[in-house]
Amino acid sequence: MPAIGETAPDFELLNQDSLPTRLKKYRGRKVIIFAFPQAYTAGCTEQACGFRDQFPQIEAENAVILGISPDKPDTLKRWKIENNLQYDLLSDPTHQTLQEWGAWGKPILGLIKLRRVNRSFWVINEEGVVIDEQRGISPTQSVERALKAL
Repeated sequence: MPAIGETAPDFELLNQDSLPTRLKKYRGRKVIIFAFPQAYTAGCTEQACGFRDQFPQIEAENAVILGISPDKPDTLKRWKIENNLQYDLLSDPTHQTLQEWGAWGKPILGLIKLRRVNRSFWVINEEGVVIDEQRGISPTQSVERALKAL
């Protein structure tokens, strides 16, 4: 699980077009990664569209956005088109990357973890170092805090 000040571990996942996407491809740019439970749900749509609406500001900071969920690429593609999202959505159906990044398993009452994505975000600088992260955050707060970290 990457923490602030650590180098973000590389991963490769298929994007909405079933093309492999690696995190290390974005070295030299800032990266906002957000993990969301499921396309086509209210909170996830709010979060994704929040990043969409702030896209010009994010681009101005030499940053890119990547969303990760367990959804399959074809589902992500339809959702991306329907919501006019300008950035890649990555599919992690085995939850391997989500688990490695500490976003798989939503805590309930501090004792139990549900088998689902814990809404999270990470901001990575141009050198690949995590400069901010948050797990268990609301859709609106994830956008606001990620932008502040840029």
